[in-house]
Amino acid sequence: MKEWQKLILIVTIFIAAYLIPFESPQVGGAIMEAFYMLQEYAREHVLFCLVPAFFIAGAIANFISQGAVIKYFGGGAKKWIAYSVASVSGTVLAVCSCTVLPLFAGIYRRGAGIGPAIAFLYAGPAINVLAIILTARILGWQMGLARAAGAVIFAVLIGLLMAWFCRKDEEERMQNCLAQDDEGEEEKRSPAQNLLFFATLVLILIFAAWGRPVEVEGFWYAVYLVKWYVVVILLAILGYILVRWFDREERVDWVDTTWEFTKQILPLLFAGVLVAGLLMGRPESDAGLIPARYIETLVGGNSLQANLIASIVGAFMYFATLTEVPILQGLLGAGMGNGPALALLLAGPALSLPNMLVIRSVLGTRKTLLFVVLVIIMATISGLIFGIIYP
Repeated sequence: MKEWQKLILIVTIFIAAYLIPFESPQVGGAIMEAFYMLQEYAREHVLFCLVPAFFIAGAIANFISQGAVIKYFGGGAKKWIAYSVASVSGTVLAVCSCTVLPLFAGIYRRGAGIGPAIAFLYAGPAINVLAIILTARILGWQMGLARAAGAVIFAVLIGLLMAWFCRKDEEERMQNCLAQDDEGEEEKRSPAQNLLFFATLVLILIFAAWGRPVEVEGFWYAVYLVKWYVVVILLAILGYILVRWFDREERVDWVDTTWEFTKQILPLLFAGVLVAGLLMGRPESDAGLIPARYIETLVGGNSLQANLIASIVGAFMYFATLTEVPILQGLLGAGMGNGPALALLLAGPALSLPNMLVIRSVLGTRKTLLFVVLVIIMATISGLIFGIIYP
């Protein structure tokens, strides 16, 4: 942090401490709401979502050949392969906009082009199967289909636009990645062994993060009942793989890299969750500085303003995986239009204030702002169109 940034931070904290009316019930309630939200985030997402994701990111950085990442996801890769894989990745990863961040940072720093990496970043939390099914069952098949199609199309289009707008920076970055390419290094494991290793890590993330379904019956609930038995078995398999196929130096390097990702990302996430809780409160609460009832009155009908507000609110508000559906059900009951509902669905799960802070640390301010603006614009347009078709 530069000296002038430190000065601004100190002055900002001083002004806040001097002027904030802590005696106000609304301000006091919002501050407590911020910490309640942080506690909820820590209990529900850190151990079983973020920790496995950090280890996967560390494994990507250490054990996947940079040449392989550049070949399939780099600037010179075949676009139809890179974007197809990136845009459907979320169908198996039931992760939120924060849990996907370590995975995004891992493949981007390993040499993936900004287009495919952004497509993965958007698609990861936007189109997991559980969310699409829950949306269709509770909000109607039209909304579920529009969400699934919109998320895949968004992922590809936003990725392509980001690649085009940032093409000059990407050319330089790709040259640096090629210069550091480690493809010539001898592989210590076979492709099948690497595949089994990463498949085990991803399955641990999927089952550990498997949330309790709304209905206490059917396939999803059956998986929920046995998920910890599956996780224990997978951890045993992972332990065997690490002992037999990896040497001590590789295991230490993996833990060190995982810790580097954790140090960079986790503090920003916690700070972002606190700010989001302070401003808007938890999704089920109305204790933030910006009460939910004000938002509800602004997103009725299908005007440009309603869709834009829904997109912006969705982009900055934090949604845990699958919680956006019951929240929208309540908003629709309070008078929210179908178009703004879809706009919020397409902007919300893929973005949040904590998510933006971390993306900025990876991509920089300009590229992060571009990504956020593209998501908001496309979500707004999609909401307008959907609201006209299904008023």
